[in-house]
Formats: sequence, C-alpha cells, structure tokens
Amino acid sequence: MHSNHPVPSGLWLPLITPFRDGVLDERSFRRLVKHYAAEPVDGFVLGATTGEGLTLDDQEVERLVAITAAEMARARKQIPIYLGLCGSNTRKGVAELARTAAWPIDGYLVTCPYYTRPSQHGLYRHFSTLADNAARPILLYDIPYRTGVNLSNEVTLQLAEHSNIVGMKDCSAGPIQSFDLLRSRPAGFAVLTGEDTLFYGALMQGADGGILAAAHVETAGFALVRERLLAGDQSGALAAWMRLFDLARLLFAEPNPAPIKHWLWRAKLIDGPEVRLPMTPVSDTLAARIGLALAQTSRATACA
Repeated sequence: MHSNHPVPSGLWLPLITPFRDGVLDERSFRRLVKHYAAEPVDGFVLGATTGEGLTLDDQEVERLVAITAAEMARARKQIPIYLGLCGSNTRKGVAELARTAAWPIDGYLVTCPYYTRPSQHGLYRHFSTLADNAARPILLYDIPYRTGVNLSNEVTLQLAEHSNIVGMKDCSAGPIQSFDLLRSRPAGFAVLTGEDTLFYGALMQGADGGILAAAHVETAGFALVRERLLAGDQSGALAAWMRLFDLARLLFAEPNPAPIKHWLWRAKLIDGPEVRLPMTPVSDTLAARIGLALAQTSRATACA
C-alpha cells in the first residue's frame, strides 16, 4: 500500500446526534463536541450508526460537520473528522462523495452494502470504485450482522493495496477472522474494533484502537486501557478494563444509541434522549439501571 494519509488509531467516538421535537438539536450537539474535544479522543465519526445517520437528511448531516469543524477550530484542536457513508447503490455513493468533497472532513467510514448481499467480487468493485472517486481516505466498515454480508479477509487485503483505503472498522464478530486480519494486514493499514465489549481483547491482539459508542461515557477510562497497554502495563490495562466492561454491556442492553442518549441526557450533556423511529427510547427497566449506574459513577468521581 502506498498512502500518505494518516493512519487512524486510538480512541474514536461515533458521535450521537441529539434531537429535540423532531429536529436536530444544535445547542446540545455543540455542547457535546466541546465536551469531547477536551477528552482523550483521537477522532470523531459523524452520521454513522450511532449518529442515526440513516434518519438524517442532507442538510442535517452538513450541519453536523459544520458545527464539529467550527468547535474544533474554536478549541484549537486537530481531531480528525470522518463522515459515515452507507448504502447499496454504488453510483449514489460516488455522488455523495462528490457532494461532500469540499466539506471540512478528513475521511469517510464506509459500510458494506446492506440488504443486497453482493458477492465478494461485487464488494471489491464497490469499495474500489468509491475509493477511486473519494477526495479523502476511506475506512472500510465490516458489520455483517447489520448488512447481511461479510467482507472476507482476502478481499480486505486486496483493498488494502488501494492508496485511498487506510483501514477497517472491524465488527465481524468473528474472533478467528479478526485475528487473521490483524496478523496478515500490511503496514499502514489500520484495524480498529467496533465491538465495544471486545475492546481490550482486540488491543491485546494488535488492533490500533477502537471506534466505540460506549466511550461517550467514561471516555478517559477507555483511553486509559490503551495507554496502559502501550506503556507495557498489562495488569493495569486489565484492571482499567474490568471497571468498564459492565458499563459497555449496559449501554448496549437495548438498541444503540437509545441507552447512550438516555445516559447523556441524565448527565445533562444533551437536552433530551429523543431518538428517531424506528428507534425507540429505552425501557423503564433499563432507564432505572442506567440511573443506578450513573449515581454510582457520580459517587465514585466525588470520592476520587
């Protein structure tokens, strides 16, 4: 692979999209970006699954990008911004790349085509065509339990030769496939896990980081796991991870991002936990569990 693009690594946050009365809640979103710009976050992803990207219109996505870029400039931070891109129409994907080419973004997170279940050759041509037409680098996103198709390691390694494809968000949920990719990938091709509860294990096997929705909460704790591993402190990393594992499970106890939005609302980081159909708010049972966990976290912080 011959690429001059920065290789994504570390802790990336797929930002939620706050809503209020059916419209984009820009005030809450600005608050979120400002908050996480001060946290140990290495990159942002906008308008992806956690950001309810499939429910956003073009103008809303553009506003998310503009607000994030403005807040980064105000904070004098250089945190890369990737835009989520999904769909099963390659021509439409090329058009989206052209439409967003001048936006203040650093790259794209591109999901495998969903529902149509193309062949591996079709996947190769789809991603190659997008990469050929992208003004920014592309991160592949393999998540077969959502798309219905699994990008094979063989095709992933072929795509890794493209100068405009810099890595993968790995949600294959197959430990053998993930490990084989990590040991076979070329230099300069990033692998970031998207499976929040597998973060520690992925790092132990050589992953470059994670794109983790759960890191909206206890952001510094998730970053600490990787920092301690990089410092050679495996026992310290494991201890940090053991404190976070139940939190990661809790925040995915019901469909993402409703639990995370509920937590952020209770923590007063956003003005409401609203989601867009077909997503629905958390159940009363989970709301109570989140309330208890939030109270415990607050007490622990106060005693620290």
